[in-house]
Amino acid sequence: MSSAAEKLQRMRDALSHREGDRVPVSDFFWTGFLLRCKEKWGADFAPYRYVDLDYIVITPNMDPRIQQFEVVEESGEDIVVKTGFGATIRRSGDLPMPYFEEFSVKEPEDMVAFEFDDPADPRRFFSGGDDQINCVADTLLRDLPPWDERVDPYVEDFAVFGSTCEPFEYLWRIISSENALLWLASDRDVLAAFVGRIGEFLLKFAEAQIEAGRGRLSGMYIWGDVAYRNGMFLSPQQWREIFKPHVKRLIDLCHANELMAIYHGCGNASPIFEDMVEMGLDGYNPLEAKADLDVVELKKQYAGRLAFVGNIDVRALETGDPAAIKREVLYKLQAAQGGGFVFQSDHSVTSGIAPESYALAIETLREHGNFPLHLPTQ
Repeated sequence: MSSAAEKLQRMRDALSHREGDRVPVSDFFWTGFLLRCKEKWGADFAPYRYVDLDYIVITPNMDPRIQQFEVVEESGEDIVVKTGFGATIRRSGDLPMPYFEEFSVKEPEDMVAFEFDDPADPRRFFSGGDDQINCVADTLLRDLPPWDERVDPYVEDFAVFGSTCEPFEYLWRIISSENALLWLASDRDVLAAFVGRIGEFLLKFAEAQIEAGRGRLSGMYIWGDVAYRNGMFLSPQQWREIFKPHVKRLIDLCHANELMAIYHGCGNASPIFEDMVEMGLDGYNPLEAKADLDVVELKKQYAGRLAFVGNIDVRALETGDPAAIKREVLYKLQAAQGGGFVFQSDHSVTSGIAPESYALAIETLREHGNFPLHLPTQ
């Protein structure tokens, strides 16, 4: 297993467009996949250590209000909770995604009255409990240990990234995606003012997180879904005017503290990739193949200017076909020539991927991902 120092250097090399010792790798994992791995490899299976991944993202409590979930309804495998975002969310059995049933902000004027707890409140980092971003995903978690305690076990063996949202990602969790886009047109000034308040909150939250990390963080993930399969949710110009300045401040904060900055944006946000370059972003994730993004082609345009993290098509891994899996890995490894690429799925390792299929992808990476690369002709 590589040391944390080796992994940190591997990541810094990749995001600085240099070839290190080998192509770095990490990922995010759905609960169903982890359960399948535990059945195959034992109950103590831990993906980051088992596969010897290079970095891990650990997120503090960034809910606007720090509070335990209110259980609104519970029946069998269905549970409805109200979170610190003021969102009422349903988790149903083994369905992969939660369903947002209601938001406490229902009218534009509600944004003015919305209140935030202190972004630097020590409970965000040093107390356990419930929070929406960590606890409501493809399963429902409760009473998570403190962020500080979740960071410590990984520091000696991995590059550890903290995380924060950018304002659009945070906004929709408070007012809904539909209202975010509707009010952008109908109540732009009120919405822009609220985005400004959110931006200040998230900047102070990131500052406090860096301080609470006490030198243990190597980087920061900035979560910001502003696109879907066919393009942006809002026009690039609207994004530039209202949201971009806040993203820039987060990236600048990271660099001022010698942290790598990776922006996670689902869908096809390629119309703002040049903006990411201009802001000095280190890496962009996840480059969804299902959104027609191809890292090999993107590398030709952005080599030396923007590094890419992801784009391994999970649909290929889900087939279970060894030839298709190897073909996908070897093709995408072309993007690692000259640095600038971190091996990762194009979103997350899904429950539909067999443990053997993921293991084959990693095995293929280990065989062919050492620098200088010698990739077989496909």
